[in-house]
Amino acid sequence: MDRALLTQLQQDATQPYTSLGEAVGLSAGAAHERVRKLRERGVIRRTTVEVDPDAVGSAVLAYVMVDSTSWMGDSAQDFAALPEILEAHVIAGSASVQVKVRTATTEQLQDVLRRIYAIDGDQPPAAAGGPWSPPGRSTCAPPDADRARAVGRQVVSLVGGAGQCGLD
Repeated sequence: MDRALLTQLQQDATQPYTSLGEAVGLSAGAAHERVRKLRERGVIRRTTVEVDPDAVGSAVLAYVMVDSTSWMGDSAQDFAALPEILEAHVIAGSASVQVKVRTATTEQLQDVLRRIYAIDGDQPPAAAGGPWSPPGRSTCAPPDADRARAVGRQVVSLVGGAGQCGLD
């Protein structure tokens, strides 16, 4: 029964307890009581709102790899100070941290990248395999060599886009 309640709440957490109860075969009072107990037990941690990023002017989403010479805990406050960073995760591989960034424009994304890489000990991961090449096309150079050095070729491929390589 609790799983059915959770499923309904995940679809629409604003529905009245009457509708919630009807959907799972409970009265409104019983549904309310079970939801209250789920909150008390910590099964339901919070209720949030899902916002359409395009509607609020934050259409650009990027996952950025950061190689850090310091432990994530040492940079966590610096990452948290950048409101454009939605999440930061310690990862294994060619980079040590992956951050999820949302901005309104690619220019704002570039500004955020500069601020990320200005954090002491953070740098772009080494580019693997040379310059970015779109599928089925020859290799193209990053559009701006200074920007490529500043943010790393892997990120330039995301920021520069196909138009930067002379694609139709």
